[in-house]
Amino acid sequence: MLRIDLEATNLKENLLMKYSEQLATEVDILCKNIKHNSNTVYQIKKSSSSVFANISEAQYAQSLADMLSKFKIARKECIETESWLKLLFANQSIDEQAYKKHRNLCGRIRRMLTSSCVTIENKIN
Repeated sequence: MLRIDLEATNLKENLLMKYSEQLATEVDILCKNIKHNSNTVYQIKKSSSSVFANISEAQYAQSLADMLSKFKIARKECIETESWLKLLFANQSIDEQAYKKHRNLCGRIRRMLTSSCVTIENKIN
């Protein structure tokens, strides 16, 4: 039974890695196509890459508490990325299709992180 739980966790972590890398990569490419260089472009690149970096670091956490901390930071950065996407869409720097695509990817990552945080918190307590 523990083996199945570990396999499910590894699958979830692999999907988190895959989706977070996809988000960081696609946002970087998206930003290259934005005509004006603004603080918003800098901030969304920073927050989306932080999602990926924190999920990557969590793979080699020193403890469950360390992993939980990295996942919570990644979740906050994911929410920040969604906010920057909303702003870029509102100021017409990106179109609706790009906005929805990346917002949905952020949502998927955020839900996975929330689920992982609940699981880890239950194991800690």
